[in-house]
Amino acid sequence: MDLFNKIFDGSLMPHGHCLEWRHDLLFLYVGGDIATSLAYLIIPFALIRLFTLRKDLYFNWLFLMFAGFIFFCGLTHILAIVNIWHGYYYIQGVTKTITGLISILTAIILWRLLPVAVAIPSRADLSEKITALQDAELALAEANRVLESKVAERTKELQKQAATDALTGLLNRGEIIRILTIEMERSIRHNLTLSIIMLDLDYFKSINDNFGHQAGDTVLIDTANILHESNRKTDYLGRIGGEEFLIILPNTDADSAKLLAERYRSKVDEHYTKIADKTIHCTCSIGVAELAKDDELSHFLSKADVALYAAKDKGRNCVM
Repeated sequence: MDLFNKIFDGSLMPHGHCLEWRHDLLFLYVGGDIATSLAYLIIPFALIRLFTLRKDLYFNWLFLMFAGFIFFCGLTHILAIVNIWHGYYYIQGVTKTITGLISILTAIILWRLLPVAVAIPSRADLSEKITALQDAELALAEANRVLESKVAERTKELQKQAATDALTGLLNRGEIIRILTIEMERSIRHNLTLSIIMLDLDYFKSINDNFGHQAGDTVLIDTANILHESNRKTDYLGRIGGEEFLIILPNTDADSAKLLAERYRSKVDEHYTKIADKTIHCTCSIGVAELAKDDELSHFLSKADVALYAAKDKGRNCVM
């Protein structure tokens, strides 16, 4: 009880001399302490609010130390105002001691954390790194675009290779048969006419035997070019093996197909392949077939094949 009375005894130090102060001087002292204490008391709440909302900030608990330090600084200013009229100097001394201890502890911790704080990237460093990342992102996007373009180009090339005969550049057997299957289904579904032409070069084996396989390849390429130039845009042309070619004629009946086949035959017959000092002449035999509703793929091809062999039996270089 004696200690309590001692702490709150306002007569420990003379303070009545303040009554002799001028009013303007008293206003400056009291006003300055009030303004300072208000600021010191508001700042801690702002700091606590800051690190409560921002969990990503470095050293959040250090903000709490600063908040305590500033709070006790404000408290000493409040007691300074009280002590003008009541001398509670023990309370003010204890408050200042606590403020000093917190200040020293905060300074020690801050000093020990200084290397870590220095290592934190500055705004300029972050800006530079962000710029570098953006440049890297743009470079990566450009590299991806180029890569995607090359992949698309390569995919298109592979698709073309998968569907194209390597020697003649026409559709290969797999692709022309696939298209024929689709056209047969479409023709049957929509009740449309469909015909095919099967063309085979006459005595082709003798060309390979007499002039060599290189000459035979040249004849095949020339024949493919002739057929391609004579082909309608709506028709499909492919090489189905050796010296044999298949032409798909959508919306075409057998009579019209034979007229087209005759044009192919005459164009091949009119052509002469020249290799160095040699001239090679080659004719072709052609079989034509029109799709019937009950035809399957194998039967449809067989009809054209039978017509082709009929043309060969007739003496070759003709259309059946």
